[in-house]
Amino acid sequence: MKRNIIDASQLELNDKVVTIKRVTKVVKGGRNMKFTALVVVGDGAGHVGAGLGKATEIPDAIRKGKEDAIKNLIEVPLDENNSIPHDFIGKFGSAQVLLKRSPEGTGIIAGGPARSVCELAGIKNIRTKSLGSNNKQNVVIATINGLRELKTPEEVAKKRGKTVQEVLA
Repeated sequence: MKRNIIDASQLELNDKVVTIKRVTKVVKGGRNMKFTALVVVGDGAGHVGAGLGKATEIPDAIRKGKEDAIKNLIEVPLDENNSIPHDFIGKFGSAQVLLKRSPEGTGIIAGGPARSVCELAGIKNIRTKSLGSNNKQNVVIATINGLRELKTPEEVAKKRGKTVQEVLA
């Protein structure tokens, strides 16, 4: 995963635990129990990240997951009605998440894992559909990959050497 450099110390980050799994490893002396926590962090203003933490105790796993999520923060472009600039399909493994922009008043129409990512990113109007795998970890990462690939009209216009009006027309 490509890491972006965003200074998290200046952001007011909220976190949400998406899932906690108990993982067991069978060894000669018995079973080793550990916990894996999938945590999503965001500031509600266009920054969001997800991380995985593993430890023998649940609070330690959540703390490690939060630290990992802060390292993986991305910036999400939002349009004037707090939606995404264009439709996109985010992919990770066999999970695909369709992200559709929506008009004002739609709200967040999304399943559990994708909903937490959208809420913490500060998106207020969006429709999503999880396609393929419904593994929570893969759906969260696919959603973040989709949000990472979004481009603003200004970026597209600059890349094509046109004005914003020409791109939007």
